[in-house]
Formats: sequence, structure tokens, C-alpha cells
Amino acid sequence: MTLRPLPKTVSPHPDELLSSWLARLAAANYCDFVDLLAHVGVDSRHTIMLDFALETEVAERIAVFARTDVDRVQSLLFPVLTQTEAALTAPVPLHTCPNCSRQGLALKHWRRAWVVDCQACGALLTPILGKPDIGLLSDQLLRRARKGAALLGSAVTLNSVSQIRRAMRGVAFAMALKRAGGTPAAALQSYNPEVRLFCLAAIAAVQKHPLLKAALLTTGIDDFARVALLRTYHEEARLLATVDRIACRIQHRVRTLRSRSSEQS
Repeated sequence: MTLRPLPKTVSPHPDELLSSWLARLAAANYCDFVDLLAHVGVDSRHTIMLDFALETEVAERIAVFARTDVDRVQSLLFPVLTQTEAALTAPVPLHTCPNCSRQGLALKHWRRAWVVDCQACGALLTPILGKPDIGLLSDQLLRRARKGAALLGSAVTLNSVSQIRRAMRGVAFAMALKRAGGTPAAALQSYNPEVRLFCLAAIAAVQKHPLLKAALLTTGIDDFARVALLRTYHEEARLLATVDRIACRIQHRVRTLRSRSSEQS
């Protein structure tokens, strides 16, 4: 089948996904996105995988009608992902940029669990579904979440097993405190920004003196959160026992300081 080039071309944005670029290309030429996919031999039922894998023949067809080269089309796909990268990369859009999305863009890094802000404009990414008021999130939580996100991104890039394991331990601990279900990877991609950012912040918290940080987090939690911790770490009883001992020491010191302060006053 001979393909005729489209009347109008659209340059892809750096880091843009193939599906996003094709949708903008269809809009610029006043045609339906599904019809455009069918024209190059892509079943619309398989659009979820469009950003991850593409047959060479289909890429060549897209290059012809979009008046570009095959390498440029292939560059809009996700590269080959490691097991950890795949687990922390959303297969479907979960978060978006309130600014760039108005231009019809969808960028690769929005799918990454370790990204908090849009790298194109700097805006805080927001969940596509169930959006609460992002403005209610504290600056301290955002600051710590950004730090944890940077640490997680570095660990994934380096494919450091020890760093990733420590990060996931922090996320699991945070999930227990928030009573969030599912896996750590799912929590880091949660539609609930409070859960997602709290888990990212926990990654930063466990980098130095993780047991002390864990003890500080557990000080004053309710019985439901403690049960969640026990359920999460049921195979690591010694770890929780150590955390409890440190937490008890912290609480004892706080009570002692308060008692001395009241006596002096």
C-alpha cells in the first residue's frame, strides 16, 4: 500500500511519547486518531503498547506519512527497560502536567514513579483521576518527596540493587503507616498524591540512620498503623523490635525533658 504524506507535519517535543505525537499529528490534519492508526496498520485496541514497542514496518509507514525518518519515530518509544524500571514506569497515563497537557503533550518522564515535577515547565505533576487539592500538600512534604524522588531515580539509573532495596524498604514502611495496600511500586504511582509523596519522602528519610528514622515515624502512631507495620514486616520481627526499642527511648527522653521543664517552671 502506497502512503501519501500528510498535508501538515508536527515536530515532536523532546521526551514526547509516540502516542502523544501521533494524536497531535492527527489533530493538526483534522483526522481522527483511531483512523490515523488504522491507516498505518495499528489496531486501536493495542494503543497501550504503542509507546513501548513498534514493528519496523509500522515505524516506516509512520515515517512516510509524517515526512520524517524512522529513527526519529523509534526515538519516541520507551527504551528497553530493566525489571525495576518497568515496575516503576506506568503502562498507562497516571499523572500529567497541568500546563503542558493543554498543548496536547504527553511526555515519557510523566510515567516515571520517581518524577514529581514536569521537567519541561517545572509544574508539579497531578494525578489524572481523583485529583484532590494539590495546594493542601505541605512545602516540607514536597521538599522531602523531591529529595526522595532524586535518590530513587539515581538508584534506578545506576541499577544499584542495595540502593533500590533500601528505597523500597522505606516505601513499604511508609505504606504501613498510611495503611496503603498493594505493592511499593503501585504506591509510588498512586493517584493519591499524599500517599505517593509520603512514600517518596520516606526514601529520603531512610538513607541515613534508617532505624532511627523509622522509630521517629512510629512514635505516637495508633494501633491500626502498628498492626499494618506488623503485617508488612511479619518476616522481620527483629527489625521491628529494634525500631520499637529506639522509639521507646525517644519517648522516654521526651517525657524526661518535659518533666524537667515543668519542674523548672
